[in-house]
Amino acid sequence: MSYLDRDILGMYRDHDGPGPDLMGVDTLIGDDVYNYGDEELGNIKEIMLDMRTGQITYAVLSFSGIPGMGDKLFAVPWERLMLDPVNKRFLLNVEKNRLKDAPGFDKNNWPDMSSDAWNQQMEAFYGGGAMAAGRMQSGSDLGSRSSLSDDER
Repeated sequence: MSYLDRDILGMYRDHDGPGPDLMGVDTLIGDDVYNYGDEELGNIKEIMLDMRTGQITYAVLSFSGIPGMGDKLFAVPWERLMLDPVNKRFLLNVEKNRLKDAPGFDKNNWPDMSSDAWNQQMEAFYGGGAMAAGRMQSGSDLGSRSSLSDDER
């Protein structure tokens, strides 16, 4: 499902609208997440906003099709997601089989995502700078990804 399906206000139907550089959070909930190998990883269940800074810090994902993942949820640093406006989905640079090792949590037992311990765990899995101010990357940013080497992807 994509943000166009949830666009009840008509923000993205017209090319003069705000997307993809500025988007409503409620239209992103439920968006599919794929990796660069075009494997479906899951979808966005929630977006976490740091109320002190006004920055989006995490997208909470449910990963699909991975044995043993069950009802676990996963917080992915917002800066690790890239909007793919052509396919109307997000991209995450993680191999599907590596997600078995991703730090997750039970939907009825959320962690303290503002704690140093949690942030260190996220940085250890997703890479340094996981708590840097996130920004949704535009289609032009997405296009520049293709010029990255395999090591950078």
